[in-house]
Amino acid sequence: MKKLSLFCGVFLISILYPFKESFSQKKDVESTKLDSVVVDAYRAGKNTPVTHSFYGKKELLKSSPVQSVPMLLSFMPSIVSSTEGGSGLGNSMLRIRGSEGTRINVTLNGIALNDGESQQVFWVNIPAFQSFLQDIQVMRGVGTSVNGSGAFGASINMRTLFTSPEPYGLAEFGAGSYNTFLTTVGAGSGKMDNGLSFDIRFSRNSSDGYIRNAKSDLKSLYASAGWHKGSSALRLNYIMGDQASGITWEGVSREQAQEDRRFNPAGLYYDQGGNVRYYDNETDNYTQHHIQLHFSHYFNPSLALGTTLHFTKGDGYYQNYKASKKFTDYGLAEQVIDNITYNKSDFIIRQAMDNNYTAVNSTLTYTGNKIKSTTGATISYYDGDHFGKVLWSMYNQNLPDEHQWYMNRGIKWDFSGFTKVEYEIIPKTIAFADLQYRHIGFDLSGMDKDFVSLVWDNDYDFFNPKFGLTFNSSNSAQFYGSVAIGRKEPGRSDVKESIKAGKASDIKPEKLTDYELGVRFMKKRFQVEANIYLMEYKDQLVPTGKISETGYVIKENVKDSYRRGVEISSKWVPYEFISLDANLALSTNKILDYTQYYDLYDIDWSFVGQVSEYFKETNISFSPSTVGMAALTLFPVKDGYIRLSGKFVGKQYMDNTSDETTSIPSYFTASLNLGKTFELKKDRMMDLSLFVDNMTNHMYFSNGWTYKARFTDGTNYLEEGIYPQAGINITFKVSMRF
Repeated sequence: MKKLSLFCGVFLISILYPFKESFSQKKDVESTKLDSVVVDAYRAGKNTPVTHSFYGKKELLKSSPVQSVPMLLSFMPSIVSSTEGGSGLGNSMLRIRGSEGTRINVTLNGIALNDGESQQVFWVNIPAFQSFLQDIQVMRGVGTSVNGSGAFGASINMRTLFTSPEPYGLAEFGAGSYNTFLTTVGAGSGKMDNGLSFDIRFSRNSSDGYIRNAKSDLKSLYASAGWHKGSSALRLNYIMGDQASGITWEGVSREQAQEDRRFNPAGLYYDQGGNVRYYDNETDNYTQHHIQLHFSHYFNPSLALGTTLHFTKGDGYYQNYKASKKFTDYGLAEQVIDNITYNKSDFIIRQAMDNNYTAVNSTLTYTGNKIKSTTGATISYYDGDHFGKVLWSMYNQNLPDEHQWYMNRGIKWDFSGFTKVEYEIIPKTIAFADLQYRHIGFDLSGMDKDFVSLVWDNDYDFFNPKFGLTFNSSNSAQFYGSVAIGRKEPGRSDVKESIKAGKASDIKPEKLTDYELGVRFMKKRFQVEANIYLMEYKDQLVPTGKISETGYVIKENVKDSYRRGVEISSKWVPYEFISLDANLALSTNKILDYTQYYDLYDIDWSFVGQVSEYFKETNISFSPSTVGMAALTLFPVKDGYIRLSGKFVGKQYMDNTSDETTSIPSYFTASLNLGKTFELKKDRMMDLSLFVDNMTNHMYFSNGWTYKARFTDGTNYLEEGIYPQAGINITFKVSMRF
């Protein structure tokens, strides 16, 4: 209650203080300024003491059309991206400073995209996203207050296209390796005399993918209607993402990859003659519909209000062929056919989800001569159903059609409020304070696929303060430092397995204290940024390999762990026709006093129990100590460029045991991008682009998983899946703009 009272007091002061200022300043408000009111409230500004990077519309236009957002961002500092299917389309992921997707807060126009339960963003569900984005800001570390699950490693803040002042049209077509085809068409009315504007874009991308069954058919639609009048703006956005892709998440062993690195076991089965067959509908399918209504208003040039209403409808499924499974696994009786009893069969199953997400947020921002303050509040409701059906059985004696064998539900309420202030305490020195209160109510009910009841109800209350200083020593040099606290609730999978293990009461929320210290030096032809970060964790949740008496995996809170490092990025333009970009991240990522558990079997594969191994200090999985990028861009002719870039990712471990045998070796990839713009007629342009990825044809893998066990005779068992990435591949794109 003390924390809540403190927050409410600061909240009210921040609202009331601006009204004491003068309203005398009057000027026109541009459409782009109104478009940015909602999003800017959650972003880092030029004097915010947090570490961040930015991609504008120019960088987005020059990106490869086969790249999802994670692959597009891979050249930013400390970012490692990977795709399951080996090429840019399909399922992809990214880690920032070693933190994976559940720890990265992602917002679109200020609305959280992270799934309420899993806290993940499934990027394949929003394909060709960059075609209707205005820009992207990435804040590394805790960052500023945002909506949705806590930023436990980074935040990705995106906003859709601003209102175009003039009518326009565009058409983009691309083709590439692995039978890849890409299409985007769009048009906009521009801002009309009555203040109305309309925009629409549609994209469809398809590919066979690099590995077998990495096929994808991805569609997206963006439609927007806006109204600008004086100091007010109203915008309605509709975003649809529809994806149908092959299942690629199983990975392959290193031995399989050496024989055939494009092999994928998904859907493999043997027919009655013992011949290898593949089920042709081993697919992942999902559709999302986003509706956003944004209202912005400037009471005066210093005081702005932004409010957003949002609704997302998502539903989808993945379909699998399951060979030689027991009928009891799906809640079915053994089948008797021609006096023969079958207790096992081949099945085709469908596991589905259906969810609704509703949110409303509002912010009030005041900008004065020495102060900028923002106060905001958000409330959201998530309702998600998970269920599974049996579609087909090889042995079927009057089995019910589409038998549903499990159903469970998750409900999550999330309220957060924040107030943040930047105040020039003395000339050139800005103090920063950001106070956030967040309340989460999370309920699970129903039965999981293994017939274990999921009944769980818990509330969390978090207070996340952030403080910092920024010193502008000159027009070109800036120094900053900050300390921020972030807290995060466990995700659905964490809770679910803890329930099954009878350990739900033991699972605790996680806490991160993030220290950032940096410098920025900006000149016309030379820019450099450098920062040191210390991310200190308490009770971080990690899989230790430990299982319950009934065989369920238990994630445990480790008391102490950390990520510490230095990041440097630079840009040098020695002449008008040449540009050099580079960044480097060096880090150490450790868990202290860690215990790893292994399943123990006898020589007949009968489970005996578990054994443990203690580590006083060990490396955090999937956290390379070195990540770097360098790029050389030449401008040999007017409106033409040649860009040669390279990315290095250091060695990663696939679990928390620092085991060299299950590590991902370091790798380096090089890319080439050529582009030229031609002016066909007045206001009609054509862009030609060529993208050559992995131009050295390096055979590498960038992600994986591992399972280890031990036998009573002292030998070890290892199972792993890795994700080979495509060799040299080429994409060509032509764009028409008018």
